[in-house]
Amino acid sequence: MGGFPGEKSPVFGRFQLLLLALAAVSYISTPAAFAQEVAILIRFKQNLEKQAQGELPDLFQSWKSTDSSPCKWEGISCDSKSGLVTGINLADLQIDAGEGVPPVVCELPSLESLNLGNNEIGGGFPQHLFQCSSLKSLNLSMNLFVGLLPNNISALTKLENLDLCGNNFTGEIPPGFGRLPSLLELNLTNNLLNGTVPGFLGQLSNLQRLDLAYNPMAEGPIPEELGRLTKLRNLILTKINLVGKIPESLGNLVELEEILDLSWNGLSGSLPASLFNLHKLKLLELYDNQLEGEIPANIFNLTSITDIDISNNRLTGSIPSGITQLKSLRLLHLWQNELTGFIPEGIQDLEDFFELRLFKNNLTGRIPQKLGSNGKLEVFDVSNNMLEGPIPPELCKSKRLVELILFNNGITGGIPDSYGSCPSVERILMNNNKLNGSIPPGIWNTEHAYIVDLSENELSGSISSEISKASNLTTLNLYGNKLSGPLPPELGYIPDLTRLQLYGNMFEGELPSQLGQLSRLNVLFVHDNKLEGQIPKALGMCKDLAQLNLAGNQLTGSIPESLGDISGLTLLDLSRNMLTGDIPLSIGEIKFSSFNVSYNRLSGRVPDGLANGAFDSSFIGNPELCASSESSGSRHGRVGLLGYVIGGTFAAAALLFIVGSWLFVRKYRQMKSGDSSRSWSMTSFHKLPFNHVGVIESLDEDNVLGSGGAGKVYLGKLSNGQAVAVKKLWSAAKKGDDSASQKYERSFQAEVETLGKLRHKNIVKLLFCYTCDDDKFLVYDYMENGSLGDMLHSKKAGRALDWPARHRIALGAAEGLAYLHHDYKPQVLHCDVKSNNILLDAELEPHQHGNGVSMTSIAGTYGYIAPEYAYTLKVTEKSDIYSFGVVLLELVTGKRPIEAEFGDGVDIVRWVCDKIQARNSLAEIFDSRIPSYFHEDMMLMLRVGLLCTSALPVQRPGMKEVVQMLVEARPKEKILAKQAV
Repeated sequence: MGGFPGEKSPVFGRFQLLLLALAAVSYISTPAAFAQEVAILIRFKQNLEKQAQGELPDLFQSWKSTDSSPCKWEGISCDSKSGLVTGINLADLQIDAGEGVPPVVCELPSLESLNLGNNEIGGGFPQHLFQCSSLKSLNLSMNLFVGLLPNNISALTKLENLDLCGNNFTGEIPPGFGRLPSLLELNLTNNLLNGTVPGFLGQLSNLQRLDLAYNPMAEGPIPEELGRLTKLRNLILTKINLVGKIPESLGNLVELEEILDLSWNGLSGSLPASLFNLHKLKLLELYDNQLEGEIPANIFNLTSITDIDISNNRLTGSIPSGITQLKSLRLLHLWQNELTGFIPEGIQDLEDFFELRLFKNNLTGRIPQKLGSNGKLEVFDVSNNMLEGPIPPELCKSKRLVELILFNNGITGGIPDSYGSCPSVERILMNNNKLNGSIPPGIWNTEHAYIVDLSENELSGSISSEISKASNLTTLNLYGNKLSGPLPPELGYIPDLTRLQLYGNMFEGELPSQLGQLSRLNVLFVHDNKLEGQIPKALGMCKDLAQLNLAGNQLTGSIPESLGDISGLTLLDLSRNMLTGDIPLSIGEIKFSSFNVSYNRLSGRVPDGLANGAFDSSFIGNPELCASSESSGSRHGRVGLLGYVIGGTFAAAALLFIVGSWLFVRKYRQMKSGDSSRSWSMTSFHKLPFNHVGVIESLDEDNVLGSGGAGKVYLGKLSNGQAVAVKKLWSAAKKGDDSASQKYERSFQAEVETLGKLRHKNIVKLLFCYTCDDDKFLVYDYMENGSLGDMLHSKKAGRALDWPARHRIALGAAEGLAYLHHDYKPQVLHCDVKSNNILLDAELEPHQHGNGVSMTSIAGTYGYIAPEYAYTLKVTEKSDIYSFGVVLLELVTGKRPIEAEFGDGVDIVRWVCDKIQARNSLAEIFDSRIPSYFHEDMMLMLRVGLLCTSALPVQRPGMKEVVQMLVEARPKEKILAKQAV
């Protein structure tokens, strides 16, 4: 039944009336609702104010109780129709709320999104959030939450995004996490979760992103059930102790698009072929596992792939040719495997390809000659293989090439002239190949290059004067070639040069005096050439010079007095030249670890500092050189054999008299004190000519190297002239304290029994020990360069410690500590890791020292002690790791653990963290003595240092992990950070 045209039906009219009524109600109730939400948020703000240590961030100034609606407040978002609050975003404000999230927040009826990420909110998981029934997105990441994850999280049935990363949650992932039917993203990375990856996560049928990375989980497999997550686009399971095989079921994740990351685990077995059918995948990260077998031939099915990293595994076989069909491929890392065969030729045709790292394999054949012709190549590293043939000429066609590394191969031919136009390159490492021809002059037009190593080849010709254009060079190695001609004076115009090694060539002419302008030069090796003329006096201006070798040339004239001004010189070799005159007395005042002037034409007296028997062979071949002013060659000629006999007789008689008198006095003193005999007991750990008399004679205050909690250390010498460090332990017995005496005896036995068995290049070697009554002596290798602490912080601060040297020291010290923690059985804890206990030999190789014995009641040194020691009074391996992290921060900042500039109660860890949180420039943190082009590498070590000094012990990595991270942080040779996805 219809009405007249234009007439509305009764039903329709009633519907209109209903809508009008609802609109009226809404109109009446909305202002009240707004006022209520204003009140709720003001209470939320007031709760935060009570918890805060200081004032709340400026954002909250816009939150005013007088406002009629909160929708214009900063951090608040509202529904466009109802006007009710749907979102709160207070991320990145450093809000300090130790008691947790205020419960009042769930009184907002329409709240769908709560973002409190990157603050300082603590407590357990806020259980009252389960009352936020409309919540779809919850971000509590990067806070201080602790305790177990809640099983009743499943009460949030509408939850789509859950981000809890970067907290301190512990325990296992509870089953409730498998009952979130709407969940799209789950991020639990960087917590303290244990247990294994649960299979019930495979029930999250709508999940698109799963990130569990960087948790100390128990060893366990990847659950087969994860293969059910067919909508997954990102799967990140980095460094969570996964073991076993990669399940074939992961091949079902056909929607994986952004990243599949299973790196830094213990996965083994072969690569499943199904994994290489993921045609949407862009990033495949499988590095640092124990994967074996060949790379599947169906790799060509990864049609969207941009980055492949399967480095540091045990892969065998060849690189499949199908890889050349991956048209989107940009990055390929297969380094440190056992791959054989050729580099596929077609890889040179990939248009977007920019990074290739294949080093440390067994690859053979030629490098594809058109590689780089796409004009995009930035990194090329094929070192440590068995490649041959010429260098491709177009690697730097892009003018963006940063790393050109192909050392330790069998590469032949010349260096292409095209590399004379490669301004972007920072590292050129072509050493230990079979390269011939001359060095293209244009190669020095590399203003960004800091290391060029062309050593151990068959290069000829001269060094171009254009070398001064390589103004940022720190290392230049050209040794072991057939180079000739004069050394260009322009070598002295490279201000940051620290290592110059040109030995084993055929250079001629004079040594340029301009080398004296190299104020940072640490190593100068030009031995075994054909240089002539005098040694430039200007070399004495190289105050940082530690090693100088000019041997095997045709140098004439005298040894410059100015060389004695280089107080830090540890190696000086001027042998096999034609030098004349005296050895300057000032040189005798330098404490050398290696000194040689043999086979010259020197005359006069050997300075007293060098005439101690340690360098006897260093003076042979100089007939006119004598040990004292009374033993010249003419005097020897006049006295003849009779003089030797008479002199020898008197010397022997005098020696007998002195020894007899010493024995008489010693015996008399012993009898007078009631001690008729002192019995020496020796324990030897190495075959060396030991004699306890030499040890005793070193115990003179003039020989003191230092003292600490365990005893005093003296510089001594063995009968063969070898320098040693003699530690005399403090004797508690002489203090009349029986308990201290027993502790002293236990400490001594602990160090002897443990350190005598340690065998590692980065642990100070205990040679032998002596005991005599209450006196106990430990004899170690002598470390010529003292401690790292002295090197960094004393008046000679930073001498010879450029960034590569600091990194080598950090890595070596870490390897020594890893040996104590992981390789030596039973485990040894150091208990006093600090820069003063890292000793440096003549080559600046670090050696851990001091582990095992401390006569103090505190385990460690102020500034290095882990925070948990204050309430546990227990030392664990994590305590050592914290202390080592402090050392890393010292290396990065150049500052002591405690500095007045930090302020009261602030140590280096807090100081660095405060600077970072305040978003200060990194230049304010980094040691100003290190050039800025190392800042990227310093950042990597800074990150390791901050990991090691995490407040919670379980968050600190193990020493083997620290070693691995430092290996990857080698200057300009690191794994690139993963791209944001």
